[in-house]
Amino acid sequence: MAIRDLFSGNRKKKIMIQDGQEKAFPEGLMTKCSECRHIQLTKELEKHYNVCVKCGHHFKMKAQERVAIFLDEGSFVSIDDHLQTSNPLNFPAYVEKVSADQEKTGLNEAVLTGIGTLEGVEIVVAIMDSHFRMGSMGSVVGEKITRAVEKATEMRVPFIIFTASGGARMQEGVLSLMQMAKTSVALKRHSDQGLLFISILTHPTTGGVSASFASVGDINIAEPQALIGFAGRRVIEETVREKLPSDFQTAEFLLAHGQLDAIFHRKDMRKQVAMLVKMHTKGGVQHV
Repeated sequence: MAIRDLFSGNRKKKIMIQDGQEKAFPEGLMTKCSECRHIQLTKELEKHYNVCVKCGHHFKMKAQERVAIFLDEGSFVSIDDHLQTSNPLNFPAYVEKVSADQEKTGLNEAVLTGIGTLEGVEIVVAIMDSHFRMGSMGSVVGEKITRAVEKATEMRVPFIIFTASGGARMQEGVLSLMQMAKTSVALKRHSDQGLLFISILTHPTTGGVSASFASVGDINIAEPQALIGFAGRRVIEETVREKLPSDFQTAEFLLAHGQLDAIFHRKDMRKQVAMLVKMHTKGGVQHV
């Protein structure tokens, strides 16, 4: 089953090929890597989990794509799709922008939550989607994640989240920042029951999301070269008045400095996480 359509109508897009000439291809047929500029068939890219075959760059993924490659086929049931974002601060055009992203992504907000199985083990998952308002965390995002954690606690199953976010959503002000505490409290209650929480940080995971639930997993994992951090590089450099390392705030830098437990290539993520889940659900911490 193809994760997304190969063609997008009959539109054509000019792409520069190796001989320096531009040729027109149906839009969506070819994809250029943003890192190495290698051009590849979109269909082939999808076969390789949306990872560049030349340089290994991990493209951003939609939440539905994550479900397709991570969970057992047909096992996922979404929850809390009925929750709707309001405009508490009457921010200009905010509701219209949210509606446009709902139409574009097929999601009600920047996170998809639900129940599924991973190699036969029941889990609750939350998958953030940076295509929706850059994965920013507003009231509904925080509420959906909190409810998902509470569902996992109720079911006594592991909770797994894929994070991808630009941070707290400025259009909701302090209501957005409150989600940091709300989600963290739910996770503490989950932990108090001896239940597993795995956080999988993908590119980018920044701001209030990185400073709250994304960083407090029992096991913290990342994809290669994912940008992970709180403030931006320039802000930090101006504050500490030092030049930061070139790999600062990459997954590899965090792993070397003890802030991550592992980095897994996307093609290995399902197998490795399933192994960790099974270690903690068969005579492990859940049954103490």
